[in-house]
Amino acid sequence: MKILLLASAATALIAAPAFAQEAAPADDSVIVVLGKGLPDTPATPAYSTIELDREAITTTSSDRLEDALSNVAGFQQFRRSDSRSSNPTAQGATLRALGGNASSRALVLLDGVPMIDPFFGYVPFSAVSPETLSRIQVTRGGGSGPFGAGALAGTIALESASARELGLVNAAAFVNDREETSLSATLAPEFGNGYAVISGRWDRGDGFETTPEDQRVAISVPAAYDSWTAGGRVVQKLGDLEVQLRGLAFEDHRTLRFEGANNSIEGQDVSLRVVSRGPWQVDAIAYGQWRNFSNVVISSSRFTRVLDQKDTPASGQGGKIEVRPPVGDANTLRIGTDYRRSEGDLFEDAYSAFSGNRTEERFAGGVNTDVGFFIENDFVAGPLTLTGGVRADRYTIRNGYYRSFDGDGNPVRDDTYSDRADWEVTWRAGALFDVAEIARLRAAAYTGFRLPTINELYRPFVVFPVVTNANAELLPERLEGFEAGIDLMPAPGVMLQATWFDNKVKDAIANVTIATNTRQRRNLDAIDATGFEFAARAESGAFSFDGTLVLTDAKVVGTGAALNLDGNRPSQVPEVAASATLGWRPVEGALFSATLRHVGDQYEDDQETNVLPAATTVDLYARMPVTDGLSAVARVENLFDETIVTRNQNGSMDLGTPLTVWVGVNFAM
Repeated sequence: MKILLLASAATALIAAPAFAQEAAPADDSVIVVLGKGLPDTPATPAYSTIELDREAITTTSSDRLEDALSNVAGFQQFRRSDSRSSNPTAQGATLRALGGNASSRALVLLDGVPMIDPFFGYVPFSAVSPETLSRIQVTRGGGSGPFGAGALAGTIALESASARELGLVNAAAFVNDREETSLSATLAPEFGNGYAVISGRWDRGDGFETTPEDQRVAISVPAAYDSWTAGGRVVQKLGDLEVQLRGLAFEDHRTLRFEGANNSIEGQDVSLRVVSRGPWQVDAIAYGQWRNFSNVVISSSRFTRVLDQKDTPASGQGGKIEVRPPVGDANTLRIGTDYRRSEGDLFEDAYSAFSGNRTEERFAGGVNTDVGFFIENDFVAGPLTLTGGVRADRYTIRNGYYRSFDGDGNPVRDDTYSDRADWEVTWRAGALFDVAEIARLRAAAYTGFRLPTINELYRPFVVFPVVTNANAELLPERLEGFEAGIDLMPAPGVMLQATWFDNKVKDAIANVTIATNTRQRRNLDAIDATGFEFAARAESGAFSFDGTLVLTDAKVVGTGAALNLDGNRPSQVPEVAASATLGWRPVEGALFSATLRHVGDQYEDDQETNVLPAATTVDLYARMPVTDGLSAVARVENLFDETIVTRNQNGSMDLGTPLTVWVGVNFAM
């Protein structure tokens, strides 16, 4: 099947007529509404920032958001698998080797709205279709400004594409060598003083074998998946205001490792954004989110159901107001406030692996809130740009509880935890200096914090045979960091970046081994990560190159001999990560690219006993116009079928995506 698909893809692309698609003529009579937030401030480049444009987002071999983000070396999820074959709760996003558990230490925003799950802290990557995005801005290092609480390792800002970027109709259909399919479409009409966008996507497949062949049993099954997402967005100019209304709904169903080991996530989001671009610039957002998660755990020894996480409803509400008053051309002043509320509850049943009878019912949950006040200013004086900002956050951790009952309904535990509240003050400052037209120096220092999630505080879990207990006494994580870098533009179309950084997370939350097969979420004294980040971009004629490289020394410090962790690398954190993409555009509308990625060794656990070996993969992408608006596309994931170990529990392993070949068509008008 792979050979047939490769042959058909090559034939389609070679036979396709090599002519350029004509761009639609500009119509100055149409009011173009950007549908964005306020523009970046002059000092944005003072922090280590990488931007992915629309082409980089939409031309990956897997056509998935987390794959596009992997072009930024140092971005990682808790595990190496993507949203077709991982447990959703393991898809927390982090940067700068500040991992160690599955919650997001990076703040992920979609059009200014936090996308982190209110209960678990993961990112629903499958809910965001890459083809609906315009750009992604990745800022590494602690954040201030709007929604700064949570931007511990950095901020990943996703920006939706406008009607002009999408075209009136954009649709794609793909099939791979396992007969899995992907269908997506957007409709983006311009009307009134703005536009609307309606989008939808459906991905389904029987999946690949995540279990190594020598570990498969009778109920071992491929990682089947079935997910859909649908969204709508309306952008209109009303007088001096730009109003942006967005809605999103999604579901994602996966089966992992064993027959019956099914999990699912679902969600609904609404948000309203109002932007004023006048002398007094204003960006105001209000949003609501509703999520749910379910998961069935199958015993790896008895192969029967042992846990049914049947219901985990969660909700999040919040908003922000940012004002930029007119204070002169040399200054960009930002003043504002933001608010977030996260609430969630767990309902799960435990079963005997031997009798199949229910042995325990468990209930847990709580409410976290945060209200922040921030002020930040950029000052430009010739070649020098200075920036500084401060935040004050008032957080609460309330209504925490854990209850359990035995199989007969008798109480086992009934814990109610004390409410907590406190203030956190964080800041950041940076400087840019244009040495010459071809060189720029930058430096920054910052602090940040992240609240423990409801999941970390109250929900225990089991990955057989290891039990990980929750900890309602967890403290917020606090970051202290600084960095220095240089940007070089030695020739037209060439950009080189180098950054040295030192980031320390105090009270870092990790899953700590406290006894044989027993762990607990605890605050470590600190995780200290130092390293170098490199980035390069070059364009010459029809060729382009984009590359990133991160070298990191991350270690646990100050925990003492009792936990035996001092000097250990945090779990799931590599020392080396790199990504490089070479592109060729022989004619307008055509693209051929190859992406090389390398991730170094990682440890599965905090004791450094189980290794995830280094993995190097090559991915391919090819697109050729066939006729006006229609292109043939071929994609190849993991060209050389590299073995990617995504989990190693004392030799019990899961594997990542094998060689996969996709062919399809894309239509745009």
